[in-house]
Amino acid sequence: MKAKHQRLTLALLALGAVVVAGLLALSALKDQASFFYAPSDVKRDGLPLGRAVRLGGMVAEGSVKRAADGVTVHFTVTDGAATTPVVFAGIVPNLFREKSGVVAEGQFQPDGRFVASNLLAKHDEKYMPPEMAGKMHETKTLAPDRGS
Repeated sequence: MKAKHQRLTLALLALGAVVVAGLLALSALKDQASFFYAPSDVKRDGLPLGRAVRLGGMVAEGSVKRAADGVTVHFTVTDGAATTPVVFAGIVPNLFREKSGVVAEGQFQPDGRFVASNLLAKHDEKYMPPEMAGKMHETKTLAPDRGS
């Protein structure tokens, strides 16, 4: 066998090994992936029961209700076209409020409710952490003071 054929054979074997490794990685991640749904996706495609998913949208105005236990929160997620009721038991993020973005991780129940195990509050591009709010408008010059 010529050297040229040996190199071609080795290159094809390496390419095949990379493809097989990629397919194995994808099949392993398939069960761990958390899919993202909007309420209108759920309305159109039905409830994805029995698996962990993410539900994203805006917290509907007037929908946040806190239970007497002080930990459970009931609210509605909307995308403008459909709504989904959500229940979360835990400490909500500081940015969680009505008319703001939220991503809830959890599972759908057969009755249509979404039981969240984790909440991620989203903020817009104008958000600034409170500790940085006053510092951003300080201006300092690098030029020497020529007035003195």
